[in-house]
Amino acid sequence: MSKQKLELKNGELKSLHTDKKKFILGSFIALMIAISPYLFYLYESVPDDKVWDTFLFTYDSNFYESAQIAFWTLSNKLIPLYFLILWFFTCRHWWHHAIIIPILTYIFQIAFILNEDMKYVDSFQFKYSIPIMAIIIPSIYLIRARIFNRLNTVDKTTQELEDELKFKPKTFWGKVKQYF
Repeated sequence: MSKQKLELKNGELKSLHTDKKKFILGSFIALMIAISPYLFYLYESVPDDKVWDTFLFTYDSNFYESAQIAFWTLSNKLIPLYFLILWFFTCRHWWHHAIIIPILTYIFQIAFILNEDMKYVDSFQFKYSIPIMAIIIPSIYLIRARIFNRLNTVDKTTQELEDELKFKPKTFWGKVKQYF
């Protein structure tokens, strides 16, 4: 077999391996999305009592007075957070860091739900996310300004410029590191 044919076969094998990895990853993400309704309705398996005792932990619902209502409230925050995190890690657009803002909002809301002494779940979390938004929003605006500056000086389409700014790490940890 000639060297050129051998190189062609190796290239095809690498392409096939890459396609297989993409298929497995895409299937995993689709599965994560498909099981979300089941995750939401897990609260129905929680008893409608003030104290929920399991072999792992004991939960005493002081504020909600029902463990089922507490977990229903928690699942109403966890499921959108779940989707936002999936979106954040699968989005390739230059503006994907803007998704951090609603992620932080849901994290603050979950923290306040778990703090049973709070009377109002959806109040006062916004002020804690302002410093983070003060960094993310101007950064996104500066990236947008750079894109439009290049668009006016270069003969590239918006899609070509977005493709230049897309992050394409090779490993899973590379993907995680690019966000932090």
